[in-house]
Amino acid sequence: MTDVALIVLPAFALIGLGYAIAWLNILKSETGEALGDFVFTIAMPVLIFRTLATADFPDISPWPVWISYFSAVAIIWVIADLLIRKGFKRNVHAGVVAGFAAGYSNLVLVGVPITYTAFGEAGTVPLLILISVHLPIMMVVGTILIERANRLEDTGGEKPSPAKLARTLARNLIVNPLILAILVGIGFRFTGLTLGGLPKALVNQLTATATPCALFALGMALKRYGIGGNVGPALALSVLKVLVLPIIVFVFARYLTNLPPLWVTVVTIGAACPAGVNTYLMANRFRTGLALASNTITITTAASVVTVTMLLAILGVN
Repeated sequence: MTDVALIVLPAFALIGLGYAIAWLNILKSETGEALGDFVFTIAMPVLIFRTLATADFPDISPWPVWISYFSAVAIIWVIADLLIRKGFKRNVHAGVVAGFAAGYSNLVLVGVPITYTAFGEAGTVPLLILISVHLPIMMVVGTILIERANRLEDTGGEKPSPAKLARTLARNLIVNPLILAILVGIGFRFTGLTLGGLPKALVNQLTATATPCALFALGMALKRYGIGGNVGPALALSVLKVLVLPIIVFVFARYLTNLPPLWVTVVTIGAACPAGVNTYLMANRFRTGLALASNTITITTAASVVTVTMLLAILGVN
C-alpha cells in the first residue's frame, strides 16, 4: 500500500498544487494554457515517440485491448445517455455530452504519468495501444451523435454536410501531435535505427518533463472548469466514469479477451482515470452541456484519487 501511495499521491498532489497556484493567482491562466500546450505538442508526444521507438513489444494483437476497452465504453455511453435524458429529463445534446464524459478517460495527462511511474515502459505499451485509437474513435462517435442530435431537435442554423464534417475531423486528427508522435514512433521503429548521443539525451530530458508538467497543467485547468450549476447529473456520471467503467473493463479484459495480467491492470487503471478535458472542449464546440462537462471533469479528478489508489492496491504494482 505504501508503494501505491508513493505513486498516486505525488501525482494528484501536483494536480492540487497546480489548482492552488491558479486559485491564488500566483500564475495567470494564460501560463497554465501555455504549459498545457507545451505538454500536448512537445513533452507528451516525445514520451510517446520514445516508448514506441525503444520499448519491447510483446507479440500480442491490439484487438483484444480495443475490444475489451471500447465495448465497456459503449455500454457506459448508452447508460449515461439514457440516465441523463430519461432520469434527469435533459435533451438529446446533453445525452451525447454525458456519454462522452462518462466514457472518455484522461489517458494522456493522468493515465500516462501514473502508468509510467507504476509500471515503466512495459506498462505504457498497452496504454499507448489504447491512446492510438482513443481520441479518433471518441471524437468521431461524439461528432456523429451531436450532428444526429442537431437534426433530431432541429436546432436551426446551418448544418454542415457529412462530407464537410468528415474532412474537418480528419484534418484535425492528422495534425494532432499525439497521432503524429505515434506514427513517427512506429516509423522510426521499423527503420531499425537506435537513439543515441545528443538526440537520446534531448529526448530523455523532454520526456522527464512530461509527467510533472502534464499534472500541474491539468490542475491549473481545473480552476477554469470548476463546479457550478446542478451537480446531481455530474455526480451520477462520475460514478459511472471512475467506478463502473473500470469494473466492466476489468471483467472484459480478464475474462473475455484474456489479456496478460499487467495489461489488464493498465487498461483498468486507464478506465478509472478522470474524464478528459476534451469533454469540455466538445461541449464548448457545440455549445451544449458546458456545466455538465466541467462539473464531471472536476468531480472525477477528485474521485479518481480514491479509485485509482484502490485499483492499484487491489491489482498490484509491478
